[in-house]
Amino acid sequence: MSDEVIARVSPSTFRVFMGVAAMSGLGGFLLYLALAHPPASLPLRGFLVVMGLLALWAGARMFSVNGLSLELTETHLKDSEGRIVATIADVEAVDRGAFAFKPSHGFLLRLSQPAPRAWFPGIWWRMGRRVAIGGVLPGGENKAIADMISIAVARRKGDLPL
Repeated sequence: MSDEVIARVSPSTFRVFMGVAAMSGLGGFLLYLALAHPPASLPLRGFLVVMGLLALWAGARMFSVNGLSLELTETHLKDSEGRIVATIADVEAVDRGAFAFKPSHGFLLRLSQPAPRAWFPGIWWRMGRRVAIGGVLPGGENKAIADMISIAVARRKGDLPL
């Protein structure tokens, strides 16, 4: 097995800009609501401020991962900075269903072993045995990568001939 890249998916600058604008706009709007038109309840005002600051932080974090792409090889899915997102041997299932808890235009991988948490907004996140791919990544390219991983999993389980 080689470490040659089979498929690569990268977000467009426009998609990243729209994602950052949406998160930053939400954060700004929540802070505006909390400060310009404060609710009577102090806990609600605090909640709005905290959520607004979290949304601004998420927008800044999304901007910081601009230029990150995902690469699929025969053995693993990794990002362009070399971080292993998931090892193909650990993938139990690929879920692209409409009701899956996944990012927009993305898919969800269920792993056999839990992995450390990681979060790269708009690109991928991992929590325990779940890895979600998508957000600002193009849906067509995500679908192709999900199909390739599904085929590899089916071959490993013996559902497809080699």
